[in-house]
Amino acid sequence: MPSGVPKLGARNTRQRTAVINVLSEIDTFASAKEIHRELENRDQQVGLTTVYRTLQSLAEIEAVDVLHMATGETLYRQCVSPHHHHHLVCTGCGRTEEIGGDTVETWAQAVAKEHDFELTGHDAEVYGRCPACRTTSKN
Repeated sequence: MPSGVPKLGARNTRQRTAVINVLSEIDTFASAKEIHRELENRDQQVGLTTVYRTLQSLAEIEAVDVLHMATGETLYRQCVSPHHHHHLVCTGCGRTEEIGGDTVETWAQAVAKEHDFELTGHDAEVYGRCPACRTTSKN
């Protein structure tokens, strides 16, 4: 098994390793279907269900970043930062930037405390348009 491949329990199969390898070689977020298509392009026999299950397992151990787009589509990327973070996402081209999570963490804790909630988790992504897309839309 290649070094750097996260352990997914006892069932770290050839198919799961193939999914992980694709994730490690792409530098953008991709949908499960796009990852599956790339596996087919590489003549890797991995079912779409296996791709979805592998991505879910990787998300559970925080080995992949997960973006839930406004369109309902979920995108995945191998986690780049070892620290808790969120993403700034361009709605034009899909470019993403990792942003620190400290401010969001502080805010989430304060809101939970204010409403007498025990915080168990949160999702926070920030959407906008990158400089290149803003320039393109002005032309």
